[in-house]
Amino acid sequence: MEQVPKRNNDIKMAAKSGAGMDRKISKTNSPFKKYGPTALVVVVISLVIYYFITSPSGRVLNVDQNRIVISTVTSGTFEDFIPVRGRVTPAKTLYLDAIDGGRVERILVEDGTALKAGDLIVELSNASLQLSVLGNEARVAEQLNNMRSIELSLEQNRLQHKRNLIDIRYQIKLLSRQIIREQELVKTGAVARTQFADTEDTLQWYKNRLAITLESQESDTRMQAEQLTFLKETSQRLESNLEISRKNLENMNVRAPVDGKLSGFNVEVGQSIGRGERLGQIDTPNDYKLTANIDEFYLGRVDLAQKAQFEDYQLEISKTYPQVQNGQFKVDFKFIGEQPTGIRRGQTIQTKLTLGDSTKAILIPNGAFFQDTGGNWIFVVTDDKTQAVKRNVRLGRRNSRFIEVLEGLEIGEEVVTSPYSSYQDMERLKLSN
Repeated sequence: MEQVPKRNNDIKMAAKSGAGMDRKISKTNSPFKKYGPTALVVVVISLVIYYFITSPSGRVLNVDQNRIVISTVTSGTFEDFIPVRGRVTPAKTLYLDAIDGGRVERILVEDGTALKAGDLIVELSNASLQLSVLGNEARVAEQLNNMRSIELSLEQNRLQHKRNLIDIRYQIKLLSRQIIREQELVKTGAVARTQFADTEDTLQWYKNRLAITLESQESDTRMQAEQLTFLKETSQRLESNLEISRKNLENMNVRAPVDGKLSGFNVEVGQSIGRGERLGQIDTPNDYKLTANIDEFYLGRVDLAQKAQFEDYQLEISKTYPQVQNGQFKVDFKFIGEQPTGIRRGQTIQTKLTLGDSTKAILIPNGAFFQDTGGNWIFVVTDDKTQAVKRNVRLGRRNSRFIEVLEGLEIGEEVVTSPYSSYQDMERLKLSN
């Protein structure tokens, strides 16, 4: 118990004796410890911002570059043409239709026969048409007979007027002489004055009758002329109708209208043919044209007389059909000058349709990408070949081999020309091996 205070005193003495040997150390602040964390945060933020600024944005897809087609932008001559596949058809076709239906009585030729104009092809019969023609002939004959009777009556009336005028003029001449004689005899009293007056009255009556007869003749002549004109026109119409009826009966014998080759002819003896039914057709021999379907994309660039080429033979567009069906419109080509000897009807041949003159241009190979993008954008391969970036471009004309570049690409750049159907919504393609 008594030793404890002594120990405390020893400790106090030792503290006092060491107090003279300690020195005060001043506290220093390091700049790195003070600003280091802030600078590190700033650097990190800057790197993140730089990454987002410099790196392409949008959706990215990894693509095996061996499964796509990469082409180079080049400079060359652009030939403005499109390949067109046409079908060989006859240049002129005439169809054989039954004007009036009937029964097939006799067949004189077979399908595929070369015919001359006027050759008989098939004979038809139609009892109703024959009876109708006979009835028309009878009615027309009756009408013509009636008109002939009217014409005869008009002519007789004209002749009667003429006889009346002759009689009246004769009586006027006699009475005029009689008045001259009686006028002298009245003075001598040999003729009574009343008789002379009666003679004068008779002469005046004939003169009045002459005037009326002349007026009636003039009126009748005018009316007769009009009626005769009407009768002649009616007669001509009736005869024309009769001729048509006879021609319809004659058309039961179907003949070739022109020289050519019969095709599509398939009838049998005893077969009933309806009115207007098609019997076949006649194609002009050794004279062909091409019928082709062209994509509606070229509708505004195709017109009449544009030239096309098949091997060494020249063609031109002879007709364009404005209807668009299934994204295509139809045109007809005709050969200029000599025609190929080896072609046949129904054969398909490849032609080259020229749309414009050849010009110098920046070109890229034609590829399936155009259908997916419409030529508005394309994937361009970067310089390090690791990715392809979407870029807006403006493309012009195209043919089967190349597409003309108007804006957006430089010579030597590489682009993806294979189909884009799998990555139309992507902004970048990462290329891998």
